[in-house]
Amino acid sequence: MFSSRLDWDLRPNRISALLEAKRRAGAEVLDLTESNPTRAGIEYPAGEILAALADPRSLVYEPSPAGLREPRAAVAAYCAARGQEAPAERILLTSSTSEAYALLFKLLCDPGDEVLAPRPSYPLFEFLARLESVRVTQYSLRYHGRWEIDLDALERAVTGRTRAVIVVNPNNPTGSFLKRRELARLAELCAARGMAIVSDEVFSDYAFGADAERVASLAGVEAALTFCLGGLSKAAGLPQMKLGWIVAGGPAELRARALERLELIADTYLSVATPIQHAAARLLAAGESVQAQIAARTRGNLDWLRGAVSGSAIDVLDVEGGWYAILRVPRTRSEEEWALELLAGDGVLVQPGFFYDFEAEAFLVVSLLTRPETFREGIRRLLARR
Repeated sequence: MFSSRLDWDLRPNRISALLEAKRRAGAEVLDLTESNPTRAGIEYPAGEILAALADPRSLVYEPSPAGLREPRAAVAAYCAARGQEAPAERILLTSSTSEAYALLFKLLCDPGDEVLAPRPSYPLFEFLARLESVRVTQYSLRYHGRWEIDLDALERAVTGRTRAVIVVNPNNPTGSFLKRRELARLAELCAARGMAIVSDEVFSDYAFGADAERVASLAGVEAALTFCLGGLSKAAGLPQMKLGWIVAGGPAELRARALERLELIADTYLSVATPIQHAAARLLAAGESVQAQIAARTRGNLDWLRGAVSGSAIDVLDVEGGWYAILRVPRTRSEEEWALELLAGDGVLVQPGFFYDFEAEAFLVVSLLTRPETFREGIRRLLARR
C-alpha cells in the first residue's frame, strides 16, 4: 500500500531502547551527544530575535521562488564577510539544508541515478536520496593522522549514472576540511564526467585554527557545476528558524541553466516562510554572539578533552572543525558494547562509530557542544571504565 521508498526498519536500536527505558525510569543521563544549541546552555539575544520576527511586511505574501531579494543579499553579505564569492543572483533560499538536498536531487537526478557521499559522515543522505528515488554510493575518508579522501576509490566508484559528488566541509563527524589538492582533482573529475559537486558547508564557521591547505568554501569554484549549502541552523545557532540556502557556482552558462531549473522546482513548493525571509538579516546579525559562544564552547571542550585523555588508552582523532570529536577506544569490546555499558552502568550517552558508517572499530563520537560540566563528568566516567 505504501511506497517502497519508505521501506525502512523503524525498530529502535539497542542503544535507543535502553536510553528510552532509563529516561522513563527517571534515571540521570549525561548526554554527550547534544547537538541542539537551543538546549545546550547558550545565551540567546532573545529580544533581538523576537523583534526580527515582528516585521509588518510579513503580513503581505510575496511569492518569490528563489527567495526575496533582501534576504538573499543578507546571505551574500554573510558569505562575502568570509571571503566567499556568492552574489545574491546565485543564491536560492530553502527551508532547510535537507530541503536543499531534495531540490538538488530533483535537479540533477532521474530515478535510479546515483550520488557519491562520504563515509564516515552524518547518516542522512541515504534517507534524503531514497525519498527522491536516488541511490547513494559511498566513498571513503581515510585516517592517517589526519582525514583524507580516498580519491582513487572515489574515481573508481563513478558510473554512467553518477550525477553528483557530495562533500561535507568540514565533515560531520570527522571535522575534516577539503584540501586544495583534493578539490583540484575532484573538480577536474566532475567537469570531465558531467557531474556536479554538492558542498555542505553548514559547519564552516567552526574551524579550529588556520591551515593554508584547507578549502573554507567551494563558492568560488569555476571548473565544475557546484552548489554550496548553508543555513541559520549552524551559522546562527537557530535550527528552529528553518532557513537554508544554496549558492550556485561553476561555468556561467551551466550555472544559469541550473538556477533557472532550481527556481522552477522551488516555485512548485514556495516553502520558505515570509517572516523568516524578512528577519534573515537581523537573525544573522543576532547570531554572531551565538556563534561566538558555540565556537568558544567547542574549542574549550576539545582542549579539555585532549588533556584529559593524555596518557590514557583513549585517543582523540585529529579534528579541524565542527561540533564533534571522535574517540578511538580500546577494542576490548565492540562500539555497541562500549555505548551500552556506558549508558547502563555509568549513565553516559555517546554514539558508536557505526552510526556514522565508520569502516572499522572501535570509535565513539561525542558532541563538543555539550555543557562543559556534563561533558567533563561524562568523559571522566568513560576514562574510568576498563
